[in-house]
Amino acid sequence: MSSRPITLIIAAALEALIGLVAAVGGLYSLYTVIAGRATDVVSSAIPLTVIGLGVGALLIFVARGLLRLREWARTPVVVTQLFLAVVSYYMFTGEQYVLGGALLGTAVITAAAVLAPTTTAALYPDETPRKRR
Repeated sequence: MSSRPITLIIAAALEALIGLVAAVGGLYSLYTVIAGRATDVVSSAIPLTVIGLGVGALLIFVARGLLRLREWARTPVVVTQLFLAVVSYYMFTGEQYVLGGALLGTAVITAAAVLAPTTTAALYPDETPRKRR
């Protein structure tokens, strides 16, 4: 059996999913450039492509670090969820309730999973209190 708790696997999977969605957004922006549908290629579409692909790759890298029990990966996961919650807020204010709810739900579940005691124990095994005999 794996030494990774289910909470850590859930957090890593959701972080990778967020990265995948960001990369798909970047690829879509690239598609609009290639198809000639982008209205502002130089100042909007190309930078969005680079940002989307870069953020996607970075988040997938962080998810991989979390799966490999790298303690440094926890902070970027939490920060990602904070950003996702902010984007969710603006989706709600823009009356995009379904998308805002999906983003907020993903952010809450991922943050709860990565901050769960079992995930903490897996990432920081030397700092986990031991039972006295």
